Amino acid sequence: MFDHLVAVSLDSLRVFEAAARLRSFTAAALELGTTQPAVSQQVKRLEAQLGRRLFDRIYRGIALTEAGQALFAQVHLGLQAMDDGIAEVSGRGQREVLQVATDFAFAAFWLMPRLQRFHQAYPQVDVSLVTGERSQAMLRPDIDVAVLFGDGRFHQGESRWLFDEEVFPVCSPRLAHDPTLSAEALQRMPLLHLRGEQASRWFDWAGVFRGLGVSSPPPPGQLRFDNYTLLIQAAIAGQVVAIGWAHLVDGLVEQGLLCRPVPGSLTSKRGYYAVLPPRKRRGALIERFVDWLEQERNR
Repeated sequence: MFDHLVAVSLDSLRVFEAAARLRSFTAAALELGTTQPAVSQQVKRLEAQLGRRLFDRIYRGIALTEAGQALFAQVHLGLQAMDDGIAEVSGRGQREVLQVATDFAFAAFWLMPRLQRFHQAYPQVDVSLVTGERSQAMLRPDIDVAVLFGDGRFHQGESRWLFDEEVFPVCSPRLAHDPTLSAEALQRMPLLHLRGEQASRWFDWAGVFRGLGVSSPPPPGQLRFDNYTLLIQAAIAGQVVAIGWAHLVDGLVEQGLLCRPVPGSLTSKRGYYAVLPPRKRRGALIERFVDWLEQERNR
């Protein structure tokens, strides 16, 4: 039984899995607490033992060969199963804490409604949410994973795309009596404006008007917020229109708390990313949480 495992060591497979998953010998060395040359040597030894090239060395990085992709799929599943088994036997009754940082809006509108499913899948894991509005301040050494808005180019850590920025006007159904309002009708409606750091990173009404083909500038904003969560609550409660970010307000639209008074939406090159701060060793729990985020995105 397991005749093919005789030729290779578990350490070699662990090194290969990390390098293949991270697409980097350097990143794998940081995760495993070793050096880049040591990772490279382990991979070369494994390739020699298998008689197959597992990576193509390309400009500024590595890429899996067809053989490498096939091996990674099986090794990743196998190591994950062994890690889960060991955790179940040795850690029964012990709880783990995962430190997750994100902004108020993502936490309130997207993450919190879904966390119950994560707890059902991983009942021994407690998620500790750290919220704020300054992206770079969230990439602290004690943070396990951050969900940040931007273009994916963060100064620290590895970023993984979750979804793009897509926006559209939203308001209370009580305000939009006519479901076929035109974009020009927005000029006659009171608009909620976002100010502060978020306003410089996200769509504003001027951009929305241009995208919807309205040439006149939006009216001056009498109601301004520096917190998107409060802005959306004001839209639900009052006779005002807000900019709705898809994924954040989709649930509120489905529940009938908000509606889309005009057709059409706008997209940009920005969006939300899961960002894993750099660390010497990254636990399997963090990888499972990011995998769960990606699964929830596709639900």
